[in-house]
Amino acid sequence: MDRRSVLTIFLLAAVAVATWLLGWSLRPREDPNAFTGPPRSGYTLDKFTLDAMDTDGSHTFTVIAPHLTRRDDDGSIYVAAPDYEIVDNSSNVWKGTSDSAWVNKDGTIMKLEGKVLMHRVPTDKVNQVDLATRDLTITTDPKAKDAQGKIVAGVHRDKRMETAAPTTISDASTISRSVGMKADLDLKTIELLSEVHMISYPGKQNGG
Repeated sequence: MDRRSVLTIFLLAAVAVATWLLGWSLRPREDPNAFTGPPRSGYTLDKFTLDAMDTDGSHTFTVIAPHLTRRDDDGSIYVAAPDYEIVDNSSNVWKGTSDSAWVNKDGTIMKLEGKVLMHRVPTDKVNQVDLATRDLTITTDPKAKDAQGKIVAGVHRDKRMETAAPTTISDASTISRSVGMKADLDLKTIELLSEVHMISYPGKQNGG
C-alpha cells in the first residue's frame, strides 16, 4: 500500500471536519462576560445535516450528527456521533464515523474521539481502503501574528496528526497494523510507532 495515499485519507477527513467545526467556532456570538455562573452552551443543534460545497458549487463533504454543542466558556465545539462523507480531489467518496469530535476555539486542536473509522467507497477504478483507530488528534500551528499582535495572512501553518491507539490500515492487497501513529500532513510522512505488522496478499492488485 502507498503510505502517501493512506495519509491523504486522514488528511481529507481531518481538514474537512476541522474546517467545518472551525467555521462554527468562529461564528459571531454574544459577549460571554454578560453571564456569570456555571459554564453553559452558546448554542446547540439537534439531528442536523451539513452539506459543504467548494467555490465551484461541487459537493465536498457532508456531516450528519444527532447533536452539536458550542461552549460559551471556552468557545469549543463538541459533536456527538458524527457521520462523515467526504469527496476527494479525484471524486472518490470516503465515509467515516467517530464516537465524538471536539475542536478548540482557535481551531488549532481537533480530536476525533473514541472509535474512528474511515473507508473509501470502491468503484471500477479504485479499491476500498479501510482505516480503524481511536482517539485521533490533529494539531495545526497557531496563526502567525506581527509585533502589534495582528494576524498575518498567508503564512503557512504545519498540520500534524497522532494517536497512541492501535491502528489498522487495509486495502485489497495489504493489511498494516501498529500501536501508535504519527503523521506530518504537510510532508505527507507517516510513522507507525510500535508493534508494526504488515501482511501482503501476493497476486492481488491494488486499484489505487
